[in-house]
Amino acid sequence: MALTRKLRFGMVGGGRGAFIGAVHRIAALMDGRAELAAGAFSSDAARSLASGRDLLVDPARVYGSYEAMARAEARLPADRRLDFVVIVTPNHQHFPVARRFLAAGFNVVCDKPVTFNLGQARRLRALVRRTGKVFVLTHNYTGNAMVKQARELVRTGRLGTLRKVVAEYSQGWLSTRLEAAGQKQAAWRTDPRRSGAAGCIGDIGTHAENLVRYVTGLRIAALCADLTTFVRGRRLDDDGNILVRYAGGAKGVLHCSQICVGEENNLNLRVYGTKAALEWHQEHPNELVVKFPDQPRQVWRRGNSYVSPAAARVTRIPCGHPEGYLEAFANIYQEAFRAIAAEVTGRRPPPDLDFPTIDDGVDGLVFIDTVVRSSREGARWLKIPRP
Repeated sequence: MALTRKLRFGMVGGGRGAFIGAVHRIAALMDGRAELAAGAFSSDAARSLASGRDLLVDPARVYGSYEAMARAEARLPADRRLDFVVIVTPNHQHFPVARRFLAAGFNVVCDKPVTFNLGQARRLRALVRRTGKVFVLTHNYTGNAMVKQARELVRTGRLGTLRKVVAEYSQGWLSTRLEAAGQKQAAWRTDPRRSGAAGCIGDIGTHAENLVRYVTGLRIAALCADLTTFVRGRRLDDDGNILVRYAGGAKGVLHCSQICVGEENNLNLRVYGTKAALEWHQEHPNELVVKFPDQPRQVWRRGNSYVSPAAARVTRIPCGHPEGYLEAFANIYQEAFRAIAAEVTGRRPPPDLDFPTIDDGVDGLVFIDTVVRSSREGARWLKIPRP
């Protein structure tokens, strides 16, 4: 039977002062299919309670720790129980929180990277498979309509055989030692105890790698990485340059940086085939540039009748009305809801689900681990191990 109510979700992290928690809430609530019912919004009980008041959550379901939340929520009757839990903590907490809620029988939506290190990612994948619960990883840029259009052009052979891929993700917000000023986001993202073995590569480089894999279907066979920490006193990389060899023969360049002064959120992708090429820029997400050897380049725009069904399905408003970051994030949630609703009602999941999974999370940690090892070994070419 179909679900006839809103999905209930809880949140771990994302309280006062958090950036990504608010983004997740907007995305999850955008289409009116879910409601926030509980949360451990901070490891500080008073701060968590204050955040719960901000969000109008029942104080009885606001907790000072994720452990307390998991115990209490698991005991609730079916008509009040959470359908899924959203994890929006710093990286080092992803694994223990996800493990606890999966073991308690909850579906999970988790921010990226999926865990602190590769070993944890593999252990979490085994748990997801064992429990059969839905696990969603929010690589949100794949939710953009014109990213899906780009993927369709590759899948249908419009570009021919792929030869070259260039992916860039440049920011400038960490061009100074912002973490020393007490800025919360900078502090944890540059701290190896909370972020993991990589800084820039783990934070934004994984988005670029995931975007390439989603659009092209190419898998990295080997890479050569050069990571740099430009800002004196910083403990993790703030710039990365990677040469890539893909299985099947295509070559690639992936570069990411958080010290590029004047850049805001410049994620872009260029894919070159034997017949045509495409180009997409996150800062202009409604457009896809398609290029040919013997005719003028074309600019395809979201919402028009010529886009593929995959792109049209995630379009909410007519062309000329911009959709971007938040809508793309909401598209990931919309797909997640299809899977979670099926799980809650005991039905088979739809066959055409389109969201990042635990497997994408493991792939991302394999990428991070190999990049860090390559750079530490003097930019040595390394093969990508089996995920």
